[in-house]
Amino acid sequence: MEGMRSQGSHEHRELRRADLDPDPISQFLRWFEDAEAAGIALPNAMALATTGADGQPSVRYVLLRDADERGFVFYTNHGSRKGRQLDENPRAAIVFLWKEIDRQVSVTGGVRRVEDDESDAYFATRPREAQIGAWASPQSSVLSDRRELEERVGDVSARFRDAPIPRPPHWGGYRLTPDAVEFWQGRPFRLHDRFLYTRDGDDRTGWRVERLSP
Repeated sequence: MEGMRSQGSHEHRELRRADLDPDPISQFLRWFEDAEAAGIALPNAMALATTGADGQPSVRYVLLRDADERGFVFYTNHGSRKGRQLDENPRAAIVFLWKEIDRQVSVTGGVRRVEDDESDAYFATRPREAQIGAWASPQSSVLSDRRELEERVGDVSARFRDAPIPRPPHWGGYRLTPDAVEFWQGRPFRLHDRFLYTRDGDDRTGWRVERLSP
């Protein structure tokens, strides 16, 4: 498929083992700051892959809302397709692509819902229109037409009027705790630099770092 080929220059500097932080979250935050500094639009956009009990995978983009030593946090409707799949199989993979600086980060691990107070605190920071949408949209369910959704939005708006909008019980956060994190730096002629962090030791607090063939 000739028209789909990409001839990226991959002129960015090399990634060496000595460049890496011993902790993958610290390394991720360093690269995330680089992506922000480069002016990349939505550097927190990540592809989230989930699989239900039937083994059928699905993937979509969501936004990273927090990252620390505990893992990577995103928010969604618990009744959505991804929410249902995570209930059935609480493992997932996420990938960040920052093509402007020729970098990718991919993460796999277990997923758990965040505590209610954490979801409440984040929901309170969302624009009112987004709060209304969280109540109005039964995410992933079938709509007869656009008007049905707009009527739901109108009903929720009327219900709360000028009052504060609480977090819906069907909406909240998930935290992916990584088992493996890979950092990918583009290099010329597809000879990219790749380093994989995996859990090391019985206490699961240490990390092993290995270079992978491109």
